[in-house]
Amino acid sequence: MDELLRTNDPALMAFATALLRAEGIDCFELDVHTSVLEGSLGILPRRLAVARRDGFRARAILRENGLGDELTGAGA
Repeated sequence: MDELLRTNDPALMAFATALLRAEGIDCFELDVHTSVLEGSLGILPRRLAVARRDGFRARAILRENGLGDELTGAGA
């Protein structure tokens, strides 16, 4: 898995997910159920990941749509 971004912003996560899925890239939102542990405060970020083979293309798509500053991980 290749982590693309970490955020507490649900709108950003939804936007990034929609962009990738529109291009046929399967993506996975990690840490979704941590709200049970944190009491739904939203302090623990969620992560968006893709299969390693899709990482380069996914990063390019996010950069093209203005999310380059949000990227994390090795290919940021």
